[in-house]
Amino acid sequence: METADHEPESAEPILLQEPADGTPAVVSNPTELALACEQLAEGTGAIAVDTERASGYRYWPKAYLVQLRRDGAGTMLVDPVALEGELEPLRSVINSEEWVLHAASQDLPCLAELELSPASLFDTELAGRLAGYERVALGTLVERLLGYRLEKGHSAADWSKRPLPVDWLNYAALDVELLVQLREKLEAELAAQGKLVWAQQEFEAVRTAPLPAPRTEPWRRTSGIHKVRTARGLATVRALWEARDELARKRDRAPSRVLPDSAIINAVLAEPKTVAELQALPVFGGRVQRRYTANWFRHLEAARALPREQLPNPTQPNDGPPPANRWADKDPDAAARLAAARAVLNRIAEHHQLPVENLLLPDLLRRTCWRRPDDTSPEGVAEVLSIGGARPWQVQLTASELSTALQATAKK
Repeated sequence: METADHEPESAEPILLQEPADGTPAVVSNPTELALACEQLAEGTGAIAVDTERASGYRYWPKAYLVQLRRDGAGTMLVDPVALEGELEPLRSVINSEEWVLHAASQDLPCLAELELSPASLFDTELAGRLAGYERVALGTLVERLLGYRLEKGHSAADWSKRPLPVDWLNYAALDVELLVQLREKLEAELAAQGKLVWAQQEFEAVRTAPLPAPRTEPWRRTSGIHKVRTARGLATVRALWEARDELARKRDRAPSRVLPDSAIINAVLAEPKTVAELQALPVFGGRVQRRYTANWFRHLEAARALPREQLPNPTQPNDGPPPANRWADKDPDAAARLAAARAVLNRIAEHHQLPVENLLLPDLLRRTCWRRPDDTSPEGVAEVLSIGGARPWQVQLTASELSTALQATAKK
């Protein structure tokens, strides 16, 4: 997909192990925050923003560190936990500015919890995708476009730990060290390719996206659940999952650290008849788990005693179309529409050097093809796509050719 303009530089990249201005001190009290905000206010241009969470360690996906950098102000590392969320001075400075983030959709929800939100946004990961780069990790883009290699290695760390080690702070600061420069490179490239307006529409869609709705029956995402073949077994998975989730929530621990998915599935398949039999299974006999085994067993027994009408449906509820690999059997006409539409989108995406999933969301394409629109004219298809959340640039590129594909596969 990548063009000649994307060829890497021949020079060996320069390894960055710490920020150019040294390791920033962590802002952890109101006095330090006020000083940091004064510096940010005196800076110029967009503000590079990043967060560090404790995914895999804590239940709540909140920010344990907020990194900020602005030309003329330097880098600030803000501890929102120590500040107990009292960030009004920061909100008053940065909420009216443009932010630069990498993979913004990952950071914006936890920033919104702190009442921090940008007036406008530039997402360097999304920009890289639209510019035609196949690999868009921050380190990869920085190395390719700016000639620096970032010191990595702490992305999966427990950022709720205090005090934070110096090498972690360096890692966190480096994540915003070059974001603004990367933005400038990518913006110039998008403009040269005629894609800057497209990118701006995508950034705004990310910025204004509502928080994701809670999943329906989230217990069905338990790893290994495909091994459970009965409604009674699924009820037992549900009971253990919900008991684990309640305990994880109370302890603010990642659910997998309270009880792994594999242990839930093993318990359901083994059908232990006593607490001792449950403790004989892997994980449940561990020193920590033995304190909770009676609780887990109580939920196992409760699920076994449920009346039939309270058992879950073995088939997962879904308001969308079935998996595409089943379309040929369920509705051959819909399968033909999807194949034709995919061919059209692949051709458009290749022509414009775009990932096809950024040209049009796969779910929106499937929904459009599963139930053929009543009006398959270009205007009718454009309306369906717009209602489904497609941005104007996507509608402009795809509606007419999708219309042709849908009409060509119409049942005679």
